[in-house]
Amino acid sequence: MRLLVATNNKGKLLEMLSLLEDTHFEIVTPEQVGLDLHVEENGISYEENASIKAQAFTRSSGLVTLADDSGLEVDALGGLPGIHSARFSPLPSATDADRRAYLLSLLKDHPQPWTAHFHCTVAITTPAGEMYFTQGECRGKVIMQERGTNGFGYDPIFLIDESGLTMAELSMEEKNHLSHRSRAVKAAIPILVDISRKLSN
Repeated sequence: MRLLVATNNKGKLLEMLSLLEDTHFEIVTPEQVGLDLHVEENGISYEENASIKAQAFTRSSGLVTLADDSGLEVDALGGLPGIHSARFSPLPSATDADRRAYLLSLLKDHPQPWTAHFHCTVAITTPAGEMYFTQGECRGKVIMQERGTNGFGYDPIFLIDESGLTMAELSMEEKNHLSHRSRAVKAAIPILVDISRKLSN
């Protein structure tokens, strides 16, 4: 049975494929099933955005689908950028580097440490209309100096409490142990196993 991972983000896709390789599903990407679908994530919560994406991809593909919505929440900014993390810049065609620079510009007048956490909500949808959610978090702080070349988004300026490394300094194996996304996806695996059993009966 096939599981569609609903993302066009190459960095996120690599993480997801690594995390899901031990499930009972054949993991497929939108490109592999011929889907060029761009969904407007206009919800007011991570859960709503993840479900909007998962449902759209399930409707278009007829496959069990896993989607996520994630964001960085900085305490000094009242939880911003949060669900707007991927679009958090006044520049219309902002890059990840632009978003990091904008975030740091907003923080410069706030006292350090800039405590923060990454949050991830995973949504799983089935063609039968079932929907499931899991969550994951990773705590740390935002730092001024970028460190590391792995990862994407805010990873180079997010220092993880547990490791003393930025998210961008982690190997894939380390990231799959510590990251917010890995915790949400790992929590989803028993649900996927159960769905697989139901579909095979």
